Amino acid sequence: MIALDYLPLLGTVTLIAVGMAMSPGQDFALVSRNAMIYSRRAGLWSSVGIATAVWLHVAYCVTGVALLITSFPRLYGMIRWIGAAYLVYLGVKSLLASSSPRMSADSDRSEITDRSAFGSGFLCNALNPKTTLFFLSIFTQIIRPTTPIAVQILCGLIISLAHLAWFSGVAFWLSTPRFLSAIWRLKPWIERGLGLVLMGVATHMVFQ
Repeated sequence: MIALDYLPLLGTVTLIAVGMAMSPGQDFALVSRNAMIYSRRAGLWSSVGIATAVWLHVAYCVTGVALLITSFPRLYGMIRWIGAAYLVYLGVKSLLASSSPRMSADSDRSEITDRSAFGSGFLCNALNPKTTLFFLSIFTQIIRPTTPIAVQILCGLIISLAHLAWFSGVAFWLSTPRFLSAIWRLKPWIERGLGLVLMGVATHMVFQ
């Protein structure tokens, strides 16, 4: 069995995937924002969007497009600027939401469509140039070109599921009624904080 021959590789990828998903960053800020500002459903759909974007990274790593992107500074820079602009947009939305009138912990729930929540998660992950470099390092240092395509796809599945599981857990916990009730008075400040985090990440992306 090919899978058994590559168990050490799959184990390594699993550990890296879990650590990658759990590391603080713009994906975490986005899911937290959508779960608290909108709803658990919005947070979960954002998680699905992030997990789906993982497959985009896997696809261009397997096909060699990632290496092409990093080989052309202008193309890489364009992706970085687009990603930064999108994070600024999300950050501004959070700041505007934090200044809207507040009624109660139960009634204070803005709305967002499933499609928009999914799209925000997908774009947040897909337009992150650091994620591009991270996947490129995995698919060049750990997963070799000689690794069977089936195993490479399995590695992609592991990374995608790790992101889905972690961020779904984050969305579930941050949207529990008890948690929302406890942080209701601080919610405007949390929204402002998350908005500033997203804008700060965008600034770092531009000037790094």
